[in-house]
Amino acid sequence: MTEGYVHGYDLRENVRLQDQATTLVELLHADTAYPAGSCVLEAGCGVGAQTVTLAKNSPGAAILSIDISETSIAQAEREIQAAGLTNVRFQRGDIFQLPFAPQSFDHVFVCFVLEHLAEPIAALGKLKALLRPGGTITVIEGDHGSAYFYPDSAAARAAILCQVRLQARAGGNALIGRSLYPLLVEAGYRDVRVSPRLVYVDASRPELVEGFTKKTFTAMIEGVRQAALTAGSSDPATFDKGIGDLYRTTEADGTFCYTFFKALGWK
Repeated sequence: MTEGYVHGYDLRENVRLQDQATTLVELLHADTAYPAGSCVLEAGCGVGAQTVTLAKNSPGAAILSIDISETSIAQAEREIQAAGLTNVRFQRGDIFQLPFAPQSFDHVFVCFVLEHLAEPIAALGKLKALLRPGGTITVIEGDHGSAYFYPDSAAARAAILCQVRLQARAGGNALIGRSLYPLLVEAGYRDVRVSPRLVYVDASRPELVEGFTKKTFTAMIEGVRQAALTAGSSDPATFDKGIGDLYRTTEADGTFCYTFFKALGWK
């Protein structure tokens, strides 16, 4: 998994990922659980934002979480230790060059990883080889094209498009959520099922206003400001107006919507 991570690896990004995971636990993971005794590979664990929930939901499963970044793994280990969880071990690894024997795992879990890869089908194929017959893969991805809001703003939509273009330049796809079904089918998985997970935010849901609209989504777009300006994708005034308009959606009369996609496939 050698492609660039467009969001970076600094402390601010770590905090954003943890905010996102905490805010979206019920929406994304209420139905994520693995049987006792099963062996689960989490491919691309990052800073452990999803790992804690995986481990809590499946206390009897043995989870191996891998990531290409040693720094991220160290942070993930601290998160697991702080949560008092003992059913996870970590290992540095590249999805395209994993040192595991074929059919080593009962289940594979991949969350917010494929969007950063230039060859997501190849990655899914590598992971499929590691599954035992009858094993499953769970994939969760967002889709920035699904964001819409009130009041609407051309500048806000343009700022979001800056992030989409930057991710494409880095070899990824910020619109990948909508294509999970054909990607998994092409990679050879069977009985693929995809469910949309809509986040709808208004003032009656203050925890989502803070945790998702402000600290997850808008913080992500705001975080690519300098890269967008350097790439010539926007000018300072236009980009800053877009960010301001995204924050405007968090006021008493504002709303914000975004869709994640969760796919399940069998080997």
